[in-house]
Amino acid sequence: MVNKFFPIAAFVLFAAIGAALWAATGHVFFMFNFGYIGLFLSLGLFLMSRKNRYARNVVQIGVGLYMLVALGIFARENMQIEGFWFYLFSGVFQAAVIHYLVAKIGGPLIFGRGWCGWACWTAMVLDLLPYKTPRHPRIKKLGTLRYVLFALSLVFVGGLFLLRVENIETIMVISFIVGNVLYYTVGIALAFILKDNRAFCKYLCPVTVFLKPASYFSLLYVKADNEKCVDCGICKKVCAMEVDMLDSGRSRANGTECILCYECVKACPKKALK
Repeated sequence: MVNKFFPIAAFVLFAAIGAALWAATGHVFFMFNFGYIGLFLSLGLFLMSRKNRYARNVVQIGVGLYMLVALGIFARENMQIEGFWFYLFSGVFQAAVIHYLVAKIGGPLIFGRGWCGWACWTAMVLDLLPYKTPRHPRIKKLGTLRYVLFALSLVFVGGLFLLRVENIETIMVISFIVGNVLYYTVGIALAFILKDNRAFCKYLCPVTVFLKPASYFSLLYVKADNEKCVDCGICKKVCAMEVDMLDSGRSRANGTECILCYECVKACPKKALK
């Protein structure tokens, strides 16, 4: 299911990113930051190769709490999309800017929406709820709300700069805390209302505006072996994001929604997915 070299490759990739940023900026923190994330990711991939059912949860908790608590609360860095706009407009190439470039803008060209499935601190909680597979048909029109939130985040931060608001750094810290409380509250409520743990990801998450286009060209994505496939449809039933795994084409239904959770791969009775 998971190539035995993937855990090593994951750690080497993130360590290399950390080393490159360390060399470019002179800040050893980047080596620790990306080394830590790479270590947890490689651990999760190793556990998945051993068919451990909690493999992704281990990575989500390890990376998610680090980003949410250590960086967001203690280090006072807004790692949400508002933080990205803030640091970008400030001309500071660090914190959320680097995070977004690696995990949510450039990275998806390699691993698609793997961030959503393995490291998102919002999904870290949502994936623990009871509706792991959706019990409500996808409401496509609701997906436009993500673009509204994306635009509002840009307007909010842009407005602070245009109005020359004082203590903008403090506002960013407060918005990070308030934003996460709202994300968790709305995400959990939507999960129970629509009986779908990932409803927030499908309809409201503004970060997907970055993730979806790049994910279309992702180097890594689940493919089906048509010679082995018997069209049983189990892969569709277990997919939290309702991706048509029977179609290996990039334009398949909800193709840019795949979070690389591998539930379809594990469930396939004919081992037709890889």
